[in-house]
Amino acid sequence: MSGRAHSTVLSGARVVLPTGIVAGGRVIVEGSRIAGSAPEDAGLADLSGHWIVPGFVDMHNHGGGGNSFTSGTAEEVLAGVRTHREHGTTTLVASTVTGDLDELARRAALLAELTQQGEIAGVHFEGPFINPCRKGAHKEDLLRDPDPAEVRKLIDAAHGAARMVTLATELPGGLDSVRLLAEHGVIAAIGHTDSTYDQTRQAIDAGATVATHLYNAMPGLEHRAPGPIAALLEDERVTVELINDGTHLHPAMLELAFHHAGAHRVALITDAMDAAGFGDGTYHLGPLEVEVRDGVARLVEGGSIAGSTLTLDTAFKRSVTVDRLPVESVVQAISANPAKLLGVYDEVGSLEPGKYADLVVLDAEFDVKGVMRRGEWIVSPLG
Repeated sequence: MSGRAHSTVLSGARVVLPTGIVAGGRVIVEGSRIAGSAPEDAGLADLSGHWIVPGFVDMHNHGGGGNSFTSGTAEEVLAGVRTHREHGTTTLVASTVTGDLDELARRAALLAELTQQGEIAGVHFEGPFINPCRKGAHKEDLLRDPDPAEVRKLIDAAHGAARMVTLATELPGGLDSVRLLAEHGVIAAIGHTDSTYDQTRQAIDAGATVATHLYNAMPGLEHRAPGPIAALLEDERVTVELINDGTHLHPAMLELAFHHAGAHRVALITDAMDAAGFGDGTYHLGPLEVEVRDGVARLVEGGSIAGSTLTLDTAFKRSVTVDRLPVESVVQAISANPAKLLGVYDEVGSLEPGKYADLVVLDAEFDVKGVMRRGEWIVSPLG
C-alpha cells in the first residue's frame, strides 16, 4: 500500500530524536515534511509498540534487487534503489567499481541525472585509484595511480553529483588527489590501501575524512606496525565506514570501532551489490563474475569477498540485538552521520520539523513495518 500523507500524526511509538528517545512520542507529517504542529483535521495513525527512527542513509552501495548501479540502465538503477527503500534506506549514494576511465565518466553522467531528479544522493567512485595488493573485487588490469587530472575528469563527468572518491592515498599522486577532492568539496576516502600509519596520517592532514569499509581491504592492526586502522580510528577528523553483516567484521572489531571512534564517527554502510534483497546466484560486479551462496558474495575467480548482500535494516537489527549497541548510537551511525558527511543533514538524517518526512517504523523486534520517504509510504504500517 502506498499513498501521499498530507497531514498525519504518527503517535504512540518510541521516537528516536537527536536529543534522545521519547516514549509514546509522535511525528507530525505535513505533505513531504515533518511539521512542528498538527491541524485539527489531521489523520491519526496509532503506532503503539513500535519504534520510529529516521530514514537510513547509505553512502556506499553498488546495487540491489538484481540490479547494478555500475552497469545498469537508469530504469535498473531505479529498481535497485526501490529495493533498498523498501528496507528503510531513504537516501542512497550510488557507488561504482573500477572500470575504464571513459566508461566510468559515462556512468557518472547517467547517475548525475538521477541525482538531479532526487532519486539518489550522488555518486561514489570506488576505484580505479586503489592499490593492486588490496584490490578485493576490483579488476587489477584496470587499476591506476591516482593522477589528479584523472580524478578531476571523473568529478567533472558527475556534473556536481560526485560525493566521494575512494583512494589508496599512498600511491603516487595520492596526496595531491586528496587535496584536489577537498578543494572541490568531494569526500576523499582512504580505502583498498596498503598505507602505513604515518602515510595515513599524512593523507588525513591533506584532507581525507572517511575510511572506506574500515578493516576490509587494508593491513590489519600490528603492535609494531599499526597501519592505517589505528590512524583512522584515533583521528577525530575521520568517519569510519563499517559493514555489519556478520561476514565482513567480527563483532569484537565492530565494538572496537564504536568504542574507540565513538558513535559520532561511525557510518554503517551496506557495500551492497546486485544480490542485495534478491537472493543467491551468479552476478557481475563491474567486469568480474560473482557467486552468491548463503547470502555471501565472493569472486568466482580467487574467492575474495565481493561487496555484500546487506540491506541497512538488517545492519540496524544486528547492531541492536546481536552487538547490543544502544538504539540512539545505531541511529546516529546509520542516519545522522552519513547525512552530515554528504552535506544533506539540513534535509534528512533526523526527525526534526522542517526536514523531509523520511522515516522507518520498526516493531519491537526491530523488523521493518513501515517506510516513509518525503511523506509517502513506500511500505505502509497501516495494513
